[in-house]
Amino acid sequence: MSLIAELRRRKVFRVAAGYLVAGWLLTEVLTTILPTVGAPEWMPRAVVLVFAMGFVPAVVLSWFFELTPEGIKREKKGFDAGQGGMQQATDYLIVGGVIVLIIVVGLFSARHTGESTAPQPVSADAASVAVLPFANLSNDDDNEYFSDGLAETLMHMLTQVPDLKVAAKSSSFAFRDQQKTIREIAAALGVAHVLEGSVQRSGNQVRITTQLIRASDGFQVWSSRYDRTLDDIFGIQDEIARKVGFALTESLLGSTAANLAGLRTESPDAYDLYLQALKQRATYSYGGLQAAEDLLKGALLIDPEFVEAKTALASGYVRQVETGLMSPAEAFPQVLAITRQVLDVAPDNTVARALNAYAQAHRAAQRGEPVSLDDLAKELQSLVAGAPGELEPRIVLVRVYEATGQDDKAVAALEEALERDPYNPQVLYELGTALYRQDRPTEARNSLAQSLEIEPAQPNAHVYLALIAADAGDGVAYVEHVLDALEVDPRDQELPGMLASFLYELGLIEEGDDFRARVQTIAPTSEIAYRTELLRAIAAGDEAAADASARRAISDGVSARQFAFGGAVQHLLRSAIESGTLTEEIRWIEQQHPGIFDVSADAVPARFRSAQRAALDAWYVSDSPDVLERKLDALLDATRAMGLDPKDDPFFRMNVLALRGDVQAAVRVALDEIFSRSVASHLGWERTFEQAQYGPLVADPRVQDAMNDWRAEAQEIRQNVAAYLADLQAHS
Repeated sequence: MSLIAELRRRKVFRVAAGYLVAGWLLTEVLTTILPTVGAPEWMPRAVVLVFAMGFVPAVVLSWFFELTPEGIKREKKGFDAGQGGMQQATDYLIVGGVIVLIIVVGLFSARHTGESTAPQPVSADAASVAVLPFANLSNDDDNEYFSDGLAETLMHMLTQVPDLKVAAKSSSFAFRDQQKTIREIAAALGVAHVLEGSVQRSGNQVRITTQLIRASDGFQVWSSRYDRTLDDIFGIQDEIARKVGFALTESLLGSTAANLAGLRTESPDAYDLYLQALKQRATYSYGGLQAAEDLLKGALLIDPEFVEAKTALASGYVRQVETGLMSPAEAFPQVLAITRQVLDVAPDNTVARALNAYAQAHRAAQRGEPVSLDDLAKELQSLVAGAPGELEPRIVLVRVYEATGQDDKAVAALEEALERDPYNPQVLYELGTALYRQDRPTEARNSLAQSLEIEPAQPNAHVYLALIAADAGDGVAYVEHVLDALEVDPRDQELPGMLASFLYELGLIEEGDDFRARVQTIAPTSEIAYRTELLRAIAAGDEAAADASARRAISDGVSARQFAFGGAVQHLLRSAIESGTLTEEIRWIEQQHPGIFDVSADAVPARFRSAQRAALDAWYVSDSPDVLERKLDALLDATRAMGLDPKDDPFFRMNVLALRGDVQAAVRVALDEIFSRSVASHLGWERTFEQAQYGPLVADPRVQDAMNDWRAEAQEIRQNVAAYLADLQAHS
């Protein structure tokens, strides 16, 4: 009888097929279910290996035994009756081969699984952990802020364990809803352990499950479940942090975790509002910042001594100034008052110290008092060095670097933060803006895109992508990015104002009106409302309306934001030069704001400096060369005294050279630094070059050619943008 026939007779093929089908079904089911019930990461792999190693023994057993109605019996028939010796020899040969094969498979499996499951030697980074966002198992999706907040608080407490490395929150939370294994997440974050869990909240009841996992082998170091009331939330946090800290420090560091301090409140209600505020503030949108402010104030009404809520409120006010939600005059006194309260009870609070120093400098600048930005930078550098993991002091330091044109230092500070927190959308956004100011558009675009990938609901990254598009001459992309920003932050009046201004300067008045109407509805007295009103009148060629608009902005005393005040002064003086009424207009402006054109004064408000720079065109016409030179020197000295370098602005530098009669140097700046860029980032340029000091510069044939190129480019951008908006309107 042939071997194949004998295999069929003993049903070896049938057993093999049945084993494979059953094994495949079982491994599919088990490898799907095991991870969901918290089984170690190695278990699904072990299941597959067990079934694989069992295949050969199952086939061998089917050769020697058969299933009969009387049970399992030994198969006694050989290949051929009467050749028992051959059968016995064959059986021994098969058994020996199976034994050797099993040993080989076992050694192979042990080798390849042992590499990943054997305990790893303790290294410096072994004492490290990442706290993942806890899964929200509540019926209400809005409770996600609570599960996130719990994880963040535990993270804050674990950072107090000596020598324990804790991955930053933003990077840990970047892996939410991603199909990544524990090992992959740990590798990306550079940690050896992961703390994960879930929160199920119903009314005042809460169930919290947690587990600490060793990433190298998926071993569950510690786990627990808590069924408590929200009144005991702080006790749960303390217990989890203490046990996790103990599990890590006792086994890896040979020490016991110290007492770990949570947030400085004992009120569950205040804590709940605080967590909601952090969730709202995360995108730094208008709506989010306003909602966060209300929630934080509610938390402080419940617990007036809640330090973290106070620093979050002060930080929120700074962000509101940056986005135009609050004026500096309104916000910074509140920042000072709040941070002083914090420093009274916690003098070493790094965040409060940084915000307080920044607010003091800002308030002094608004009053026109001398401010040493270099001294402020040194103070902030010291705070950052003392608490490198705190992001807020670093961001404030970056703001000072921005103000003083030290973008290389800003990039370095942000790259250092990114090393600590590689998936933080705020750091990636800030880095993108710093790279943009360094004229590194490709790197800036990549950083901003990364930021949006992690946090899609932030509007500010879209704004900088729009600016990068404008610099590249892509007007359509500019509009698209601003519309994207507006979609995620519909309450921001400056976004539709940006679009209206862009369209008016392109001469697309009707299209711009649609967006200006939105500004007028949301914030009719905002700086951007004054600015768009003036730009519309200029675009329409209505000089009387433009003059009236500029006068309103000046008499109402708008701030320097969005060039609203300086732009109004500039327009009115340029208009007066054309009409021959310059002396009367200067007198009227000085009546509205005494001292506005006194460049030598020690204390000059920031918006007055903006107006003085805007008045250079008028002084060139009205003053003698000696007087103009003295004013120009005084203005430059005052600007430098604030730590600012006027040379960073090529338009201003070209203007100074033209005012001083250095035509060739002015032409070089114009050709190399201004006309070399796209007209989309300098719309409205023609009114600038119409001023008297630019006459000799404009007469240069090279400048004439560059101006013609810009006019042609502007016309192409105008047509493309108009077609895009028309198509958008047709499909809306």
